[in-house]
Amino acid sequence: MEDEKIIRLFWERDEEALKQTNLKYGSFCYSIAQNILKNEEDAKECVNDTWFKVWMAIPPGRPQCLQAFLGKITRNLSLDRYRKSRARKRGGGSGNAVYEELEECIGGQGADAQTDAMIITDAVTCFLKGLPHDARIIFVRRYWFADSIAQIAARYGMTESKVKSALMRSRNKLKVFLEKEGIVV
Repeated sequence: MEDEKIIRLFWERDEEALKQTNLKYGSFCYSIAQNILKNEEDAKECVNDTWFKVWMAIPPGRPQCLQAFLGKITRNLSLDRYRKSRARKRGGGSGNAVYEELEECIGGQGADAQTDAMIITDAVTCFLKGLPHDARIIFVRRYWFADSIAQIAARYGMTESKVKSALMRSRNKLKVFLEKEGIVV
């Protein structure tokens, strides 16, 4: 079913919207949640929470791109669940390596974490626009979708070594970019 029809079903408050959304985007959302949480039960719960949040958001909202809208909600819910789980375990072990890789570029958060996050988000978006297509895709698959190195390599027919090198080069460029912008020191 086309996205516009699914959105129309949400606007009509027809529960068929949830069924069609799950059919079309269920595995996409599950993949994002599973990559972040590494726990099947938690990933399934996040996807279900996504459907609830979407039900509450449409209407009044009307997303331009349903897939991106669903992906962002799933990702945010998964990250929230991950942080809560980690806090509950007082550090929860080694943490999620995907996000630890970026910490060296972005650094610690200041007093106003929400403002800092918005500034960094805008800067990273600008940075990504300047990356070559392949490097941008690899970066987004790793740090937005939380794909493993092996998943990225398999998806794009590359060696894991090439993916790791591309990510390291992109992180180094990001760090330099953020330093030039005066965002991190």
